[in-house]
Formats: sequence, structure tokens, C-alpha cells
Amino acid sequence: MAFEPPQRLVRALGETAPDGDAWLERLPQATREAVEQRELTVERVQLPGGRSSLVVLVRRADGTPAVLKLAPPRARPESERAALAHWGGTGAVQLLEPFVTEGVLLLERLRPDRSVRSLPEAKALLEAAGTLRRLWVEPPEGHPFETVAERTERQAEAMRATASRHADVSALVDAALTARDELLAAPPERQLLHGTFRQSKVLAGERMPWLAVGPDPVVGECAFDLARLVRDRVEDLIASPSGASTTRRRVKRLAESLEVDQERLRGWTLFRAVESGVRALRVGRPQDAELLLEFASWL
Repeated sequence: MAFEPPQRLVRALGETAPDGDAWLERLPQATREAVEQRELTVERVQLPGGRSSLVVLVRRADGTPAVLKLAPPRARPESERAALAHWGGTGAVQLLEPFVTEGVLLLERLRPDRSVRSLPEAKALLEAAGTLRRLWVEPPEGHPFETVAERTERQAEAMRATASRHADVSALVDAALTARDELLAAPPERQLLHGTFRQSKVLAGERMPWLAVGPDPVVGECAFDLARLVRDRVEDLIASPSGASTTRRRVKRLAESLEVDQERLRGWTLFRAVESGVRALRVGRPQDAELLLEFASWL
């Protein structure tokens, strides 16, 4: 079977590797080797797939359905493996193999066609928030995970560089960076966080109704994790005449339901929305940038 990477993955990786990517060139062979080593039967490549990995639906030698995931080093797959191992299937997809192959994960099969995003908005937020709460645990001793301070410092540098070339976003960038500095001055806790949590990252399962997938784990305060969930369905918010007020109510509701400080959640939501918007602008996705930066202006 040919293991050609989905175009969505090719495009996404091209945004950060415009001169080509050796990992993509090796991917078909690496996938064949991973399948053979594990004696898997391939059903199909998941389409349209994600923006950072190849996902293949497979069956193990005993017929158990599973997912084979291959990700490049820039997606930090070993960090994902360590987080999934620490969670042990509580709130998140389960690792299925004890041995380690760099950049390759064998995971329990969930329902890739059914995410929390398919539910009505209020129900989706409730289920997503409940799943996220289960992931917030103490990180293991000597953990390998990046901290919120480290990750956002890299992002802040890129934001400053982009703002220097786009004066129209400089005020929002300044506000986001000021919020970051204030939030990092006194973080209330150090928890293991999903890192990229949103409704589409929560899939239906057999073992539990909903389980999180695709973490880019980071250690820091819970409000940072929850901030990405605030802007879910941002295109619907922007299209609504009451989008700004709905956003502020969502911040309040999520903060109260997960016992997170509302102002800290607002601050991290601002930072993460501006960071995503500026990044979209930088890689040539102006429509996405416009949506995200308008959303950020409401905060």
C-alpha cells in the first residue's frame, strides 16, 4: 500500500519548511517499516488527517483496531508519548505498545469521525471542559516537558518580529505580550497540560465516552490550557452580531466551571489568540489572521 502524506499535512509542514522536508520524503518508507515491525494490517490513511502527523487506521495481529501515528521531530512526538504514558488513559487516548520507536506511536482506536465539535455548542463546551479537567495532573519528577514560560517566550520573539513588519498588529501584540509578562510573574500552579486542547481534539471512544488526542504537552497553569478552548468555533463567533458578548460570557462560564481565575483566563486567551493570528499572518493565511485578531480585540 502507498503511504502518501495527505495534502493537508504537506501544506501545514510547508509553512514551516518552505524549502522541503526530509521527513516527508522518508515518510512512506518509515510507515511501511513501522507496519511490518508491528505486524499490522492497514485499513486506510486517515483523511484529511492532521496538520502535524500521518495517522493510519490499522489492526494488530490479534485483530484489535488501533491507530499508527508518525510525526516529525518538530511536532515533539516523544513529548506526546511521555504525556500519554503519564496520563495512562485517564482522559486521553491510550498508548498500546511498551517499546519505543522514535516518532512512531501506536494508539487505541477512537472514532475519528466523531469529535466533541459535532455536538451542539453548549454541550460541546461542557464535555470538552470535563475531559480537560481530567488531564490536569502533577507532572512526573524530572519531566521532559517544555514549560509555558519557555514556549511562550519563543512565540513572543516571533510575534515581535512579525509586528515590526506589520504596524497594524503592533497594538494587539503589545497588549498580548504585556498580559503574558503579568501572568508569568505569579503562576498559581504547575500542572501537566494538553497544550493544544480544543473541541476537535476530543474524540468519542469505547472505553470512555470522550478522550483527548494529539497533545503538545506543556507544564504550567491551567488557564493557559483552557484559553484555546475559549475561541473554539471562532468563525461562528465572528459571524454573530453578539460575538463579542458571547465570547466574554464564555470566558466567565468556563472559568467558573473549571475553577480558574477569570482574568487569568482572559489574559491567556488574548495572548494565544494574538499569537495564532500573527502566526497565520506570517505564513500567508490572511483570512485566518483576520478572524483571530478580531476575536482578540474583543478581549
